[in-house]
Amino acid sequence: MTTKKALLIIDVQLAMFDEAAPVDQGERLLEKLQTVISRARVSGTPIVYIQHNEGPGTPLESGTTGWEVHPAIRPEAHDLVIQKETPDSFYRTPLKQELDARGIHELILAGIQTEICVDTTCRSAFSHGYNVTLLRDAHSTWSTDELSAKQIISHHNNVLRWFAELKDSADFEG
Repeated sequence: MTTKKALLIIDVQLAMFDEAAPVDQGERLLEKLQTVISRARVSGTPIVYIQHNEGPGTPLESGTTGWEVHPAIRPEAHDLVIQKETPDSFYRTPLKQELDARGIHELILAGIQTEICVDTTCRSAFSHGYNVTLLRDAHSTWSTDELSAKQIISHHNNVLRWFAELKDSADFEG
């Protein structure tokens, strides 16, 4: 029996690409996501977009331009879009119910922000009993005063291997 899977694209929203402080390797990330999404569409793998919501006056204020999913990977009418207000895509959202209703048991994760929403959703998916795959080269973040984005991504790939199988986006077949 094959396991039914879905591709989760986490928080790839326009504000994350603000020219003043864009996510690390943002254009490269979008290219990888375009390829992965295309493969998912060809294979019939459902795509779930997770969209983070923040309060009024913030870059991810619901309904604002910055809140929108990046146009390079915009959802299609049949894609599922889940709204969230915390780093965990499952917490106080209908994500689990929607996945269960579709018989999905495996999740492939990609998106932004490595050490917050990607990390938390990966661990939560594991705790909810899903088989999880993290596309190790298809998530990103920002450098901090202490660590470069590359170091943060590398560290989280190493830690999250306890909760997910790690694959390169080039190896995702849909």
